[in-house]
Amino acid sequence: MRETRMVYPVFPGETNHYGTLFGGTVLAWMDQAAFVAATRHARKKVVTVHADAVDFKRPVPLGAIVELVARVREVGRTSMRVEVEMWVEPVKEGEEAYLAARGGFVLVAVDERGRPSPVPPLEGGEARAPHGA
Repeated sequence: MRETRMVYPVFPGETNHYGTLFGGTVLAWMDQAAFVAATRHARKKVVTVHADAVDFKRPVPLGAIVELVARVREVGRTSMRVEVEMWVEPVKEGEEAYLAARGGFVLVAVDERGRPSPVPPLEGGEARAPHGA
C-alpha cells in the first residue's frame, strides 16, 4: 500500500495560548495529506466529502516537527477512504516519536463538470465502498 508523507514544522502562528498546535490546523494538515493520497491514487481531481472522527491522542508542542502519514484504505466506485496519522518527530536526543492524532477522510473523484468519476481499485484487493459511496 502506497503511503503519502508530509512534514510540517510547528511555528508560533499555528499554536494556541498553551503553546500547542491548534486542532483546526491539525485537521487542515490531515485533510491536505488525505487529498494528496487520494489524488495520487485516482489521478483525477478529488474533493473531500466527509471527515470521520479525529482522535487527538497527545498535544503537539511549539517547535515540534510533525509527519503526516496518509494511506488509501478503501475504494468505492468513485470514492476513497483515507486514513491519516500525525506523528511528532523527536527534536531532542533521547526523545521518542509519538502518535499525536489519527482520523479518516472520504474523498470523491470528480470530472471536469464536478460529477463523481470512477477510480481504480486498490492494488491487490477488492474495492470496498466507504459509507455506501
